[in-house]
Amino acid sequence: MTATVFQILGGLALFLLAMEMMTNGLKSAAGQQLRHMLGHWTKTPLRGLAAGFVITGLVQSSGAVTVATIGFVNAGLLNLSQSLGVIFGSNIGTTMTAWLVSLVGFGFNIEAIALPILAAGVGLKLIASNPRTRSLGEAVAGFALFFLGLSILKSSLETLTGGLDSNFLLHNDYGLPAFILVGFLATVLTQSSSAALAIVLTAAAGGLIPLNNAAAAVIGANLGSTSTAALSALKATANARRLAVGHILFNAATGLIALAILPVMLWMVSLLAEWLAMDANIAVSLALFHTLFNVLGAFIMLPLTPGFARFLGRLFRSKEEDSAEPRFLDDTLVTTPELAVGAVDQEMKRLIGLTRGLLRVCLDREDLKPAQIRPKTDACLSLNQSIADYISRLRAEKMHLATVDILSRNILTCRYLTEATVLAPALLQLKEASRLPQLDCLREDFEHYLGLLRTLVAADSPEPGTFHDIEKTYHVLKSRMLSMIVKGEFTAIAGERTLDDLSSVRRLCDQWNKSLGWKPGMELLNGSRQEEGPENRT
Repeated sequence: MTATVFQILGGLALFLLAMEMMTNGLKSAAGQQLRHMLGHWTKTPLRGLAAGFVITGLVQSSGAVTVATIGFVNAGLLNLSQSLGVIFGSNIGTTMTAWLVSLVGFGFNIEAIALPILAAGVGLKLIASNPRTRSLGEAVAGFALFFLGLSILKSSLETLTGGLDSNFLLHNDYGLPAFILVGFLATVLTQSSSAALAIVLTAAAGGLIPLNNAAAAVIGANLGSTSTAALSALKATANARRLAVGHILFNAATGLIALAILPVMLWMVSLLAEWLAMDANIAVSLALFHTLFNVLGAFIMLPLTPGFARFLGRLFRSKEEDSAEPRFLDDTLVTTPELAVGAVDQEMKRLIGLTRGLLRVCLDREDLKPAQIRPKTDACLSLNQSIADYISRLRAEKMHLATVDILSRNILTCRYLTEATVLAPALLQLKEASRLPQLDCLREDFEHYLGLLRTLVAADSPEPGTFHDIEKTYHVLKSRMLSMIVKGEFTAIAGERTLDDLSSVRRLCDQWNKSLGWKPGMELLNGSRQEEGPENRT
């Protein structure tokens, strides 16, 4: 018995190694193509589903695709609706492992095909000079080890089954929940639903567990696959955590549906196996079951994706995300632009306040990294875009010329604030550069410059000479740094980088200073009406 257990563990270890080699090799061989597919083929949830299915089928790892998707969500390259489609497709793609195990693992002499493939893969990896070809060799070798590991699992589980005279798993009903838990724990412990599925299919094919209990274990393995997403999203953005919750809820809902109609699904599996003229072995039936309930779940959830994404969007709300939501832009005012001006005024005040807060944090906080201001930056850009979009939707028919001028000023101010927001990280980089030992001689000049910047950012209406003093100090710093580079007192590479940061900060100051000229539109509109007089109003 002890030797058999060690054989099972060895077969499982070989299987996990094979899966890792296949995944890493295929990802490296495919290069940027997989990244391109995931980033650009996901414009709609349906296309996301297709991309998730294809990529997971290629790399044989739903976990890798899920982690990559979370990375894209973190970076803002995918929204929730698109990423949910990828997750749905990834669940279908992971069924390819079950088909490999059931069709190849039990229909052929595994060693006869695995060993030549292993030799070819290792040979390709050793001989090839191209890195992508070597990665392909690694994937081929992993493919062969996949079947060798499966062969060891199969033979060891058959030995275990023969040694259990009482057939305690086959004839004792431990309840479907127990087998769901077994599948779940197997996936969590191995961090591979493919490995868990291989164990379940092999055990079922060896007569260790009956079909209905094996089906329950498959459902548990499917649910356990969400652990990878949950672990990846622990320290991720709010959107990534929402995606992880969406993945868990989707797999849980799919599993509950499959469990609730398990007899019906097993009946459908039997009909499909007969209709497709497949060999009536339990492993094929389980592969069919796994595919059927994942496809069913995906196509039930796909039409609900927009609503599901909205529900998830209300979770893990951060202060920055709440700030980014418009509070005064009322759609009912779109047809009356002059009334909408007041709503835009309120949002513009909020936008200027948010941008000022971002710049003050960059100037006042020490040892702050650009990644740490990303939520505030995104909030400013999101509100900015909402204001610009709202103004573009206002009805232009019979719009008063003064209203056109005011709204144009708002759009221009939004552009100033957008650039100031995008350039905010340059403040952090310039502060970091000012602390370089080579620039100790310019420490006072930097402190004076940053002090002037704080004055400009903090004041609603700075003194007229403030911006002039900032420009003067900028030119002094630039001139002295250039002189140090020429004299060899400051390296050219570090000097150019610092000068770039200094130029970016100068541009930021210019854009922020221009934005301070913004005035509430209603005040300007009322002033223009008073100048016109009652008899001239239209």
